[in-house]
Amino acid sequence: MDLLRFATAGSVDDGKSTLIGRLLLDSKSIFEDQLEAVETTSRGKGYDYTDLALLTDGLRSEREQGITIDVAYRYFATPTRKFIIADTPGHVQYTRNMVTGASTADLGLVLVDARQGLTEQSRRHAVILSLLRVPHLVLAVNKMDLVDFSQETYEKIHKEFTQFATKLNIPDLEVIPISALQGDNVVTRSEKMSWYSGPTLMHHLEHVHVASDRDLVDVRFPVQYVIRPKSDQHHDYRGYGGMVAGGVLKKGDEVVVLPSGMTSKIAGIDLHDKELDAAFPPMSVTVRLEDDVDVSRGDMIARANNAPKPSQDIDAMICWMADEPLRPRQKLAIKHTTRVARALVKDIQYRLDVNSLHRDQETKELGRNEIGRVQLRTTVPLLCDPYSKNRTTGSFILIDEATGVTVGAGMINSGA
Repeated sequence: MDLLRFATAGSVDDGKSTLIGRLLLDSKSIFEDQLEAVETTSRGKGYDYTDLALLTDGLRSEREQGITIDVAYRYFATPTRKFIIADTPGHVQYTRNMVTGASTADLGLVLVDARQGLTEQSRRHAVILSLLRVPHLVLAVNKMDLVDFSQETYEKIHKEFTQFATKLNIPDLEVIPISALQGDNVVTRSEKMSWYSGPTLMHHLEHVHVASDRDLVDVRFPVQYVIRPKSDQHHDYRGYGGMVAGGVLKKGDEVVVLPSGMTSKIAGIDLHDKELDAAFPPMSVTVRLEDDVDVSRGDMIARANNAPKPSQDIDAMICWMADEPLRPRQKLAIKHTTRVARALVKDIQYRLDVNSLHRDQETKELGRNEIGRVQLRTTVPLLCDPYSKNRTTGSFILIDEATGVTVGAGMINSGA
């Protein structure tokens, strides 16, 4: 079975955690004692319904306030597919958590409250999902039970969001009316919305095609660890561990090690205790080379005639996450794949208004949760691709050297 990673997004109180609870419940993915505990807690709070959000909101402060603060990951499977869900928070101040949860997603699930329609936060999350190049997007119009399952309300939100999405890079969009609390159109089709002829949410999640979303042409293998057991059984073993970021690696392929430029051939590809004929994204494997080439953490194995160009000048879209604004001449640590370097902010070209998508070119800084185009200069060349080509080699994080806290996430436009 293949795997689908998807992230929920949207404004506060749109029902993201409740929807995930409903998916887990109706797909028979929770134990009876878990459900009993949630029912008991719901009764203790005086609710006349089972608060399914409690299945994902596990932090005490989340349960007290009835909001999601941190990213909660949940795992479940159907006979068709395995799923990893990232339940991300809706509050503006936790946008950085939403970026974290959505950065590895194959599909973004944006919820809107049918009574409220599109909010600023709904638009912000749609823009971020577009910038993160999440290839599939579902707009779930939730709480349809509170607007009497009105087709007119659904059509109005559908039209408004579709018009907004034309300004974004969203290759695949599906709009589904649901009621997470009652289960309408989540796993089973709703009889109360006979006017809707599209798929249920679960049917769409099970059948959306994601196999062709990954780059299987450009070989990219960032080396994370050099493996030398030095045991009697593996006395001369020398392998390079990491996750395949792009392309297909095969035994016998001619490769180049960057940045040194030394060439060799793949002698073998190991996974645990067995040897593979090939490896592809996102597999984590150990690659052995025929020659004793100097390879260390931070290097990259690629094809000689299709290798990324090393660059110290980086042009990127950055989502800033720190309380202190990002300003020109600021110095930060940058982590790109398995390589860590230092970076200088050369220039902030513009700040993006997530509502109008207007580019404010007069700005001199980026505040918390703001997105802008930034020019960086790194101390060592980075082996990067445009983010539109490869989400792994085209992304990085910025770190405050003094505190070790991640303060920004970047998507590379190009390397100059």
